[in-house]
Amino acid sequence: MGAGRVGSSVAENLVSEQNDITIIDANPTDLQYLQERFDLRAVHGDGTQVSVLRSAGIEDADLFIACAASDSANLVACRIARQLFNVPRRIARIRSPEFAEHDMLMGDDGFCIDALISPERSVSNYLHSLIEFPEALQVVEFAHGRVSVITARVETGSPMANHSLNSLREVFPDVTARVVDVLRNGRQIQTGPDVVIVPGDEVILVVDTRHARKAVRQLRDGEKSVRRVMIAGGGNIGMRLAKQLAQEKYSVRLIERSPVRCEYLAANLPDSVLVLQGNGTDEALLARENIDDMDTFLALTSDDEDNIMSSLLAKRLGARKVIALINRQAYGELMQGSLIDIAVSPSQATMSEILQHVRRGDVVAVHRLRQGVAEALEAIAHGDRKSSRVVGRRVREIRLPKGAAIGAIVRGDEILMPDDDTVIASDDHVIVFVPSRDQMAQVEKLFQVSASFF
Repeated sequence: MGAGRVGSSVAENLVSEQNDITIIDANPTDLQYLQERFDLRAVHGDGTQVSVLRSAGIEDADLFIACAASDSANLVACRIARQLFNVPRRIARIRSPEFAEHDMLMGDDGFCIDALISPERSVSNYLHSLIEFPEALQVVEFAHGRVSVITARVETGSPMANHSLNSLREVFPDVTARVVDVLRNGRQIQTGPDVVIVPGDEVILVVDTRHARKAVRQLRDGEKSVRRVMIAGGGNIGMRLAKQLAQEKYSVRLIERSPVRCEYLAANLPDSVLVLQGNGTDEALLARENIDDMDTFLALTSDDEDNIMSSLLAKRLGARKVIALINRQAYGELMQGSLIDIAVSPSQATMSEILQHVRRGDVVAVHRLRQGVAEALEAIAHGDRKSSRVVGRRVREIRLPKGAAIGAIVRGDEILMPDDDTVIASDDHVIVFVPSRDQMAQVEKLFQVSASFF
């Protein structure tokens, strides 16, 4: 329900994986655009109306995702989906942070919601991780933050440059880490123990989070830690990120165009955040506020073109690192790795939250990598050798798709970087890298137990 920016992005991602999608919205123009582009069914109407939901075929739905612009509409629709139509799983996009603080509102005695998604929260958390690891292009976490998957570009002169993968332990002394993928000139190369990493390669690394900073600095010369941050855009994402950074003693300057919004930001953010009324594309304003002293500049408005222009301008004026929020995928792919250091797609961050509810098997976390081409997932192994395709088997015996790799295993308090002889045990949390989304169904099937297990 909802064919806006979030809903259309969710529909596009799920349609591409051969799911049967119906999308409901009151705006016929949005529906027509989606129907012309994708193989889905569009239903015009109000998704909080029982008759509209019934005409959309909700009785047969496996999953209901309410991502309309209104929190209240999403809450009501989820309750109707559960109470009248017994839809097995229900997800609601909720902007207000207050609902998540009261669990009783979410359960069967409340609005019957299995999971809340907040694009603003997802994106601000993701941006925060990029600020924490200035050397990285992408950072995602698994196993409640105990394991990180980090993408970074190898620099000339970095300790890992011109070393083979089988010498990783020499390069990473006392570090629990493993390389699962290497991109050279934008293309994946077949990884093996004899592959030599060269400067310019993008490396995807699975690492014990406690060792993450040390590992990343083997890929790139250790950059100065980030202390001074400038944010262009005082919307929900910019405000949430500014508050989080200020609490961690970063120096934050926030530029917002609307005078009314500036007053609201100044009243609701910590005193240490300097709120400036203006435009992130104003060269004089950036120069006056010492953009050349900024460790990181983030363009977080709702306008892609403004974000691109202000980021390019900030970089030219001396900002050390620039990050732009870009909704249109084509723009993001074009700008990533140019003068804009990192282009962040809000839809990809949101999809990571949704995918764990779409994947089959006991999948507890999923993250999109490499602009959404690849995925990494955390699945729990259940059963025994008879009922499971993974439990009781050595890694070399598991029939993973070509290019896929088991990056790490979390077993109780242990974090293991498995070799071919490592045996998977029941209740292991297995982090799997999958180079293509087309291969996800094969991986999901591996972690489904047979009926005899039950």
